[in-house]
Amino acid sequence: MSKPIVAIVGRPNVGKSTLFNKLSGKRLAIVDDRPGVTRDRLYADCEWLNHKFLIVDTGGIEPYSDDLILSQMRRQAELAIRSADCIILVVDLHSGVTASDSEVASMLMKSSKPVILCVNKCDTVGDTPLEFYEFYNLGLGDPIAVSAVHGHGTGDLLDEVLKHLPDETQEDETEDDDGIRVAIIGKPNVGKSSLVNALCGEERMLVSDIAGTTRDASDTLVENRHGKFIFIDTAGLRRKSRVDDRIEQFSVMRAVMAVERANVCVIMIDATEGFTEQDSKVAGIAHEAGKACIIAVNKWDALEKDGKTMDSYRKKLMDDFSFMSYAPIIFISAKTGQRLERLYELIKFADDQNATRIPTGRLNQVLADATARVQPPTDKGKRLKIFYITQASTRPPTFVVFVNKQDLFHYSYQRYIDNRIREVFGLEGTPTRYIVRERENKK
Repeated sequence: MSKPIVAIVGRPNVGKSTLFNKLSGKRLAIVDDRPGVTRDRLYADCEWLNHKFLIVDTGGIEPYSDDLILSQMRRQAELAIRSADCIILVVDLHSGVTASDSEVASMLMKSSKPVILCVNKCDTVGDTPLEFYEFYNLGLGDPIAVSAVHGHGTGDLLDEVLKHLPDETQEDETEDDDGIRVAIIGKPNVGKSSLVNALCGEERMLVSDIAGTTRDASDTLVENRHGKFIFIDTAGLRRKSRVDDRIEQFSVMRAVMAVERANVCVIMIDATEGFTEQDSKVAGIAHEAGKACIIAVNKWDALEKDGKTMDSYRKKLMDDFSFMSYAPIIFISAKTGQRLERLYELIKFADDQNATRIPTGRLNQVLADATARVQPPTDKGKRLKIFYITQASTRPPTFVVFVNKQDLFHYSYQRYIDNRIREVFGLEGTPTRYIVRERENKK
C-alpha cells in the first residue's frame, strides 16, 4: 500500500483503541477497561485536511513480560513500528510516567522514526494539569494533550502527524475496496490466523495454541498474480452457551459483521477433529447471508492418509454439509502452504459465480425443459403452473418465479428446478434465492 502509515503504540490500557476509533471515525477496535484486549494490528483509513493515510492500532507493549500472548503482541507492535512512517506514542495522564513508558519510548527512539507523544485522558477543559509536564522526561519533545473519549486535542495531534508524512499523500487515490473481500471463519483454533499469515507471507496475525487469541476482525490486503484480495481474519465462533466473556461477545459480533461485508467466506475445519455441529452453525451464518462459500479442511498435513482418505473425507463432508452442497471442498495446510494457490483460484471462481447474471430467455428455456422432464406437482386436482422465471439480483443470484398457486410450488420441486439451473449454468460456490409470486388468472 502506498498510503503513509501511522502506528499507534503504547503500553496496555492507555486508550490506544479508543484513539484509533476516534481518528478513523468508526468503532473498529474493541474497547474495554481491561488491558490486553487488542492483540493483532488493525488498519483503518484516516483523512485530515485532504491528506489520506492509514492508522494502525496495536496491542499494548509489555517490555518485561514472558507471557506467550503478551510477547507476541510486542512482536506485532514491533512489526507495525518497522512499517510506519510516523508513530504516535500514547501515555496515560492519570498513571504518570511508568517504567514501561520509559522502556517503550527508548525503543521508539532507536527506531529512527518520527515519534509524537500523545498524553491521553486529558478530559477536563481549561488549564493543562500539572501532571502533564512530567511527560517531558521521556525525551520525545513537546507532548500533545488529548482526550480520545471526547475528541479534545485530536486536531492538534493530526496537524502534528501531517508534518511528518511524505508529501505524496494525495497521489494514491485507489481504494482497497476493489479487491475480493474474503472472510476466514470457523471455530476457535482451526488455523484461521495461520492461514492469513501464510496467504500474505508475513506474521500479520497472532498465532498460538490458545483458543480465542484473535478478537477483532482484521483486514489484510494481498495483491498477487491472482488479483487483489482483502482477507478478514475473524474470532473463532463458539457455542453461545460458552460465550460468557463480554469481550468474546463483542468478538463474535465482529465476526458476524465481517461475514456481512465479505464477498466470499472460507469456512475452516480442523482435519484432525473432523466435522462438528458448531461447524455447521458457522457455515449457516455465511449461507444465510447469501455469501459465496468454500469449505477449507485445514491441517491436512497432520493426518495419516492412504489413497482413499480424501475421497471418503469428502463424501462425509458432503453429507454433513448437505444444506450447502454447492460449496467446493479443498484440503489445505496453512503450515506447509499445501494447495494455497488452488485456494486463490477457488476464491476468484466462487466470487464470479456469486455475481453471475443469467439472461431471462435462457432461464426460461431451462425451465421449459425441466417441467417437460418432470411434471409439476398437483394437489386436489389442481396442477402447479410455472409461467415465467427471471433473475432479480446477484450476490447471491436471486430468481423470481411466477406461478398460478404458491402453495403448490413445494420445496422439493423448487430444489429440482434449482438443480437443473445449476447443471446448465454452474453456480458452484454460491447459494441461490427464489422468490415465488402468484400471478392472477385474468380471463
